[in-house]
Amino acid sequence: MRDRSHSSQPYAGLRLLAVHAHPDDEASKGAATSAMYAARGARVLVLTMTGGEAGDILNPALEESPAATRDIAGLRRTEMALAAETLGVEHVWAGYVDSGLPDGDPDELTPRGSFYRVPIEVSARTVVSVLRRFRPHVMTTYDERGGYPHPDHIRTHDVSMVAVEQAGQAGTNPELGEPWTVQKTYYNQDLSAHKFLRIHELMVAEGDESPFEEQLEWLTERDAERHTWLTARVPSGEYFEVRDRALIAHATQIDPNGGFFFGSRAQARRLWRTEEFELAIDRTGRPPLDREQNFLESDLFAGVTDDDGDVVPDDLMPEDTQPAQTGSTQETQDLEEAR
Repeated sequence: MRDRSHSSQPYAGLRLLAVHAHPDDEASKGAATSAMYAARGARVLVLTMTGGEAGDILNPALEESPAATRDIAGLRRTEMALAAETLGVEHVWAGYVDSGLPDGDPDELTPRGSFYRVPIEVSARTVVSVLRRFRPHVMTTYDERGGYPHPDHIRTHDVSMVAVEQAGQAGTNPELGEPWTVQKTYYNQDLSAHKFLRIHELMVAEGDESPFEEQLEWLTERDAERHTWLTARVPSGEYFEVRDRALIAHATQIDPNGGFFFGSRAQARRLWRTEEFELAIDRTGRPPLDREQNFLESDLFAGVTDDDGDVVPDDLMPEDTQPAQTGSTQETQDLEEAR
């Protein structure tokens, strides 16, 4: 039996697949967690469903860039390669076309041939193929609302959940490889409305100006629409700098001197040094978690059986990175009380 607790690479032999909609999503949602596991020996693969072709140039410094205006798709591929290298993860493109963010019904307004318009049973085959080739023990994706209401994010959820079921079915798409059962599937809740509202409250209480002020109504409505079960809070604060450098690598999308990046990320480094996930499927054989409780896990691999037949212990995360040690605020208690 492998003694992972005394290894400098405790997650060696374990694999995590993070499914995202666009290039830059992997750096803005769960990125520190990906970097942490990769640094500690796990293989982490990012699957990006679209090329981000419909993305606007959001960095004022690049508004007049010939490369950005002439070939934003090509530039975003270059940015994605740099971000993956920064995080220390592997990367693969699904090859679908960005659907854009229409102001209205995506069923009517997204372009024909874009990712949102591709039949789910077709695009799910792509993810099944990746699952069977990479054979992850854990997969992360978005919840049924997409994390935020972009049609490609919602479709990423739909496709991921179909694929993770089909990947383990021997009679489904046998030409795509041997069946593989993903033991744990999580929804990435790093951008949950409830978390942002709590960070806003903490900032106001300290007399700071909050970057969420203009979004409060939308965040409050969003939070009220769905009970988000924050199963896991992964103590990844020591990798926030890596996460931020990976996000800045997406230079067309990020203004490092203002906006969301400048405000919320700077405050999160101080007030909220964890990333959150919601357990959607658990096939580890463990007793079911109590759905009335949040923050029951600090490790996405906890309870997973590795390729050698050994079970990852609940306390594998080093003591100096356990959640209770990661910040100056009592964020667990604060978030529970806020509910």
